[in-house]
Amino acid sequence: MVRIAIINKENCSPRECGDFLCKRVCPVNRQGKECIVTSVDHKAQINEELCIGCGICVPKCPFKAIDIINLPESLKDDPIHRFGKNQFALFSLPTPVMGKVVGIIGRNGIGKSTAIKILAGILKPNLGKEKEATYKEIIDFFKGTETHAFFEKVRDGEIKISYKPQNVDLIPKTAKGIVEELLKKVDERGMFDKIVELLELKNILKNNIKEISGGELQRVAIAATVLRKANLYIFDEPTSYLDIKQRLKVAKFIRTLADEKTAVLVIEHDLIALDYMADVVHIMYGKQGRFGVVALPRATKTAINTYLEGYLKDENVRFRDKKILFDIKAPSTIKKSNMMTSWPKLSKQLGKFKLEANEGIIMRKEIIGILGENGIGKTTFVKLLSGTEKPDYGKIELNVKVSYKPQYLNSESEELVMVVLADALRKHKSDIIAPLDLEPLLDKQINQLSGGELQRVAIAEALAKDCNLVLLDEPSAYLDVEQRLILSKIISDIVPLRGISVLVVDHDLLFLDYLSEKLMVFNGTPAIHGVANGPFTMEDGMNKLLKEVSITMRRDEFSGRPRINKEGSVKDREQKSKGKYYYS
Repeated sequence: MVRIAIINKENCSPRECGDFLCKRVCPVNRQGKECIVTSVDHKAQINEELCIGCGICVPKCPFKAIDIINLPESLKDDPIHRFGKNQFALFSLPTPVMGKVVGIIGRNGIGKSTAIKILAGILKPNLGKEKEATYKEIIDFFKGTETHAFFEKVRDGEIKISYKPQNVDLIPKTAKGIVEELLKKVDERGMFDKIVELLELKNILKNNIKEISGGELQRVAIAATVLRKANLYIFDEPTSYLDIKQRLKVAKFIRTLADEKTAVLVIEHDLIALDYMADVVHIMYGKQGRFGVVALPRATKTAINTYLEGYLKDENVRFRDKKILFDIKAPSTIKKSNMMTSWPKLSKQLGKFKLEANEGIIMRKEIIGILGENGIGKTTFVKLLSGTEKPDYGKIELNVKVSYKPQYLNSESEELVMVVLADALRKHKSDIIAPLDLEPLLDKQINQLSGGELQRVAIAEALAKDCNLVLLDEPSAYLDVEQRLILSKIISDIVPLRGISVLVVDHDLLFLDYLSEKLMVFNGTPAIHGVANGPFTMEDGMNKLLKEVSITMRRDEFSGRPRINKEGSVKDREQKSKGKYYYS
């Protein structure tokens, strides 16, 4: 049995546990051998060669700093990279393929970004040792594989790489100046005008990079990546911050980059966008913050269905207890006796932008998804319902208790998570705290949390409140595929149990399809005029949205998940001729 030991150095507190309790309870240490020792930084350190995997030290550690992990039997190779003794280990790498878009899916914290940083040459792997490996050692490590040929070509200068990082919000801290000037500086392909048009950047070219939104920054980052002359383009989460229309356009654009001389590698959490752009997909599995494994590539359809099933047959690895299946929802029938609340016709002017909302009804025990482009008024609408904004025309009297999670979260508070989630800990430990995996965060301050951690805390706080109506603005932001589907399950379970209703603004179509019973669709011209329509049945709402972007969708015959039809295919033409853009 191959095993690794992980020690969370932040949690390890020898002084507070009575001077290395783990060393005193370790049976190997008690035999006089040095299995658990004191490291140079005065923390615990485990000799993995001597560790017998008894696991006694794991529950004994009062700070949950130790993890002993038995790796899958199929995992015989050494790690490609390890961040130090008893730290995170990454096994294998995804393989770029000329002429193909290769996708990567998996949970946060299992090494996806680390893997592509190694391929991009940003991070030098150490092959599990304490020093960086030489290029010869890296090439020899992958002997007999396609990755071996890739590193040989990189060494010989045959492959040039252009890489878009994950955290585009950090770009303004390193890049200074006007968008147009910055993009022209990196235009090695002479395609400035074409890329600007394809990615709809014309209106922001004269803006300072510091003044543009997250979605605009994302498209600028993609433009800067593809303007460079390269034959391997790497994109880390290219659809985050983008609305549904932009996601589909970017997915379509990225797909066009791959040709016989060019490879593309993409990490993506939006499964519909990934399905649309990728030819093959690597599933990554493991334990968050502990280890990550890159599985062999599969055809995109097979890979996503395997991911939803949670079982890798070839590797004999189960990484999730339950399958995820998508059900076709029957249209709900409106009964006035089940009406929870309603709003009248509304309007709100914000500078040059005007939002208009047609009257609508919210039923009891109902989950309503809200879709539309960025800058079309979705956030303004939920602010009106929450009472944080007042309409210019129309009077909102919901007469229900409302809980609201805003789009932008306060990340500067020094308050402890356990204080913020006091109500949730008292009343919803099993149905909210546990499934969102919030226990490890309770002792942290809000300002110490990552984007995904902060999002989960804010969602838990909103869902735990004593209320009739919950408004969630972009809850899937920063969450991985697994966390999005877990959140869908949490909401679906608590809505009928507590008799509440939930409105969810989001851009992830798969997330909303899995969750929603009805849809509101926002139309208009971004930053100028928005109109809120609905709620509609899922079929009517999706038809309205998909018709605008001229895309049709079907259900996968195995998992029931929504898939985009290939443009111009028999299925695409058939559904368009019938006016059924959503699951004929």
